[in-house]
Amino acid sequence: MSRAVVYEMFGGPEVLELREVSEPHAGPGEVRVRVTAAGLNPMDWGIASQPGVAARFGLTVPSGFGYDFAGVVDEAGADATGFAVGDRVYGGALGRAVADFVVVKTPAGATEPLWHTPEDISDEVAATLPVAGMTAAAALAAIDLRSGDTVLVGGAAGGVGVFAVQLAKLADAQVIGTAAQGTFEFLRQFGAEPVAYGPGLAGRVRALAPRGVSAATDLFGTETAEAALALGVPPERISTIAAGPRPPGGVRASGGIDASPNAMERISGAILDGTVTVPIAATFPIERIRDAVTLQAGRHVHGKVVITLRPPLH
Repeated sequence: MSRAVVYEMFGGPEVLELREVSEPHAGPGEVRVRVTAAGLNPMDWGIASQPGVAARFGLTVPSGFGYDFAGVVDEAGADATGFAVGDRVYGGALGRAVADFVVVKTPAGATEPLWHTPEDISDEVAATLPVAGMTAAAALAAIDLRSGDTVLVGGAAGGVGVFAVQLAKLADAQVIGTAAQGTFEFLRQFGAEPVAYGPGLAGRVRALAPRGVSAATDLFGTETAEAALALGVPPERISTIAAGPRPPGGVRASGGIDASPNAMERISGAILDGTVTVPIAATFPIERIRDAVTLQAGRHVHGKVVITLRPPLH
């Protein structure tokens, strides 16, 4: 037997249960990963709490939980390619990442990403990268961010935001990030000029950037996108990740699936050379999954929340 976090009804953290489940095994063209760390994302508890969101991802109850994971390959099925037993890896497994084992297809037929973990990146850091890193890269690519831009980043202190801010700085853009007052110093660590979100946002941004804003990405809702439109930013240079399929004013909807094929290689390389850092706000053992999701769902976390898993007992 092995353990997995599951839920049988939609709801808040209270519906999540750590249960013993049948141990999965790698089939043809698959590898099994012994999970050591799983990074949490807002979409995880959004799926678990809202049937409509779950349906958009093709999930229903009962279901497993989470997407981002890191660990070690401990089984390889016949015809599995690119990965071998003993390889450290990280990737995505929709609705089943917070578990002792995850089975994923290898690249020949992969529908979910799997990468080798660089030697100098910990499993805890690697487990934060798939959703947040790829989403940030896609959101910036959608607006064709370039050197000399002044970019407004909505939700800059969140899990995706800290990647977007740093990637924008690497592109030699000036970054203004919306955030709560209590996160201003945190954002300044990454080179962003913070601005309070809420009513009057466009006016506050105008005061910070009298020469104007040339691009924007909204990582939480539509407030930043609407402010950017009010500031005269062209719709094609504004992206959103959480505004649904029809964001306001014709701005671009984006998501991690839209990231370029080499986006993760660039992000992991930037982590290795120290130009991107990954703030981990808190780690919790899998037994405290409800506490971890409660903390993250409060949206006051500066950085990422990670679940850690000890090796399963046999």
